[in-house]
Amino acid sequence: MGRRRAPELYRAPFPLYALQVDASAGLLIAAGGGGAAKTGIKNGVHFLQLEQINGRLSASLLHSHDTETRATMNLALAGDILAAGQDAQCQLLRFQTHWQKGSNKAEKAGSKDQGPRQRKGAAPAGQKSGAETHCEGVQLNVEDLQVVQTDFSADPLQKVVCFNHDNTQLATGGTDGYIRVWQVPSLKKVLEFKAHEGEIEDLALGPDGKLVTVGQDFKASVWQKDQLVTQLHWQENGPTFSNMPYRYQACRFGRVPDQPARLRLFTVQIPHKRQRQPPPCYLTAWDGSTFLPLRTKSCGHEVISCLSVSESGTFLGLGMVTGSVAIYIAFSLQGVFLCGCCCCCALGLLL
Repeated sequence: MGRRRAPELYRAPFPLYALQVDASAGLLIAAGGGGAAKTGIKNGVHFLQLEQINGRLSASLLHSHDTETRATMNLALAGDILAAGQDAQCQLLRFQTHWQKGSNKAEKAGSKDQGPRQRKGAAPAGQKSGAETHCEGVQLNVEDLQVVQTDFSADPLQKVVCFNHDNTQLATGGTDGYIRVWQVPSLKKVLEFKAHEGEIEDLALGPDGKLVTVGQDFKASVWQKDQLVTQLHWQENGPTFSNMPYRYQACRFGRVPDQPARLRLFTVQIPHKRQRQPPPCYLTAWDGSTFLPLRTKSCGHEVISCLSVSESGTFLGLGMVTGSVAIYIAFSLQGVFLCGCCCCCALGLLL
């Protein structure tokens, strides 16, 4: 794969940690921030309008939602509801867009909203300043729904959130090693169990109710509710190492393009410890029903930080701690594209 330099789509005024795309509305949702430290770096969720202009993709800021002292570290999207992981909490947000005629009102002085092509209208009663934005006829409203604490370790942090297939529940995992499942949108807890000793790195929910979790305890587990179904063993049909421990970093389900009723599971394995001469990372494809490994391929020596699967199941995306992004064919695990996107760790990636 030849390395290329990716063009910049949008530059936020704070570090970005999470991305989601609402394809039906043409929205890119980017979130992050500087946290509670008084550094002057804001925290927020930005809603961007995606457009094709002269054959190139463009992103314009529609709305900046202020999250006060909480940086959003992870996001999940279900229709018009966002689940945002902020410190030890999960915050549900509902957003709506519609066209507004004559939305050329002048921007209020002192508005917290910022970005190109942005106009702000009057905020409804009881709504925070900056909760409604006009942009070239588009009006976007964001409403805070429920919030709940999802992690209870000594240094609590929600690390991952995921909706189920029909968006009636969401699952969270964090530094205390527990999986918690919540009703949507009430956030009433319906399930809680200890999945890993130590932090949970990632989780994935399948349409049959099975849940895959990966943790810093070197384990990847498949659950049916709180019952362990099986443990994953990626080296059964792959490389073996006598003195190099690997741990699972990420997991995602993906469709099988020519078999719509079937799923594949994909996992990423990285060295547990970094060395002067770094060993390779690995990408594994699994049968989505038997959870047996199908194939494993080395994916280079850059440490992988995140994994994404395209909606069709055709491509995989890998983000690296160096800021690079690589694209692989899901069926063969063959690399087809590598580019440098960021000057630091890639924490969010969407295909």
